[in-house]
Amino acid sequence: MRVHRISTEELPEPERFGYWHDMTAAALIPTVMGSEHAEDFRAEAHTVDLGAAQVTSLRYPPLTTRRTPRLIRRADPGYYQLSLTLSGEMAISQAGRDNVFRAGDFTVYDSSLPFDGITRHPGGRLDHIVAQFPKALLPLPAREAERLVALRIPGDTGFGALLAPFLLRLAADPGGFRPEDGPRLTTVLLDLLAGAAAARLDADTAAEPESRRRALFLRTQDFARRRLADPDLTPGTVAAAHHISVRYLHRLFQDHGLTVAGWIREERLARAARDLADPAQHGTSVRTVAARWGFRHHAAFSRAFRTAHGHSPSEHRECAQGQ
Repeated sequence: MRVHRISTEELPEPERFGYWHDMTAAALIPTVMGSEHAEDFRAEAHTVDLGAAQVTSLRYPPLTTRRTPRLIRRADPGYYQLSLTLSGEMAISQAGRDNVFRAGDFTVYDSSLPFDGITRHPGGRLDHIVAQFPKALLPLPAREAERLVALRIPGDTGFGALLAPFLLRLAADPGGFRPEDGPRLTTVLLDLLAGAAAARLDADTAAEPESRRRALFLRTQDFARRRLADPDLTPGTVAAAHHISVRYLHRLFQDHGLTVAGWIREERLARAARDLADPAQHGTSVRTVAARWGFRHHAAFSRAFRTAHGHSPSEHRECAQGQ
């Protein structure tokens, strides 16, 4: 797995803070930084490149950060950033929300919105992990993702308790993975985040009926996403698992401009396309990939794939692996 490391330790003390400012702007997103420790800023970071997503582990003295409208206008990659605080304390203001995050807390922030951040650690340097990825990759409706910005997501229960050790392991032992594992690791990261998001929204003590309805929609999506390999997955099985009628399930999806069967088909096709593009699976037949993602009939899979992607599964594989 490709890893990029930066450290201020080898630089003259007056140059350290400026170097950190520039390097983290390149690795993450540009911000305006300040620190009482700027005269001797001892910090280090390493970024694990998964391809579409990057996971960066950071250790640094307390500082302040601001992402201003001017910086956003100048350059905005259109990313979400998932932050896991490991030590110290981080206060974030974004999207009209002000929250404080401590060890074990996750939060999501949006590169397209201004924010102010303050990090504190009375004993020295802070540790946290940041995973960043294009917004379009997050398997949540945009309205749901927007509701997560600057909220606290616990890392010690439910999906959060799976996501935290996953990120810690990836940051600590990137050499245990191959570069071609990047797409799979990205999928795991985003699916775990989607599960944690659904739980967080459902647990919102201020939830109104409409919020609970949205959280139910996210749970049904998560349930179906974890069973895409089952060819017997249907709107009926999803509805039964959540003790609702099929009609109500269809209404939940219609709220987001989706149909249940259509969404399941698109999710299956997306995963099949990912596997077909994976060089490590070059020897796996198209038929096997189709069956792996719940398609009983190869011909039906090929037709659906061509409709979605404009070419056959075999052509998709040849094009992706020939790049």
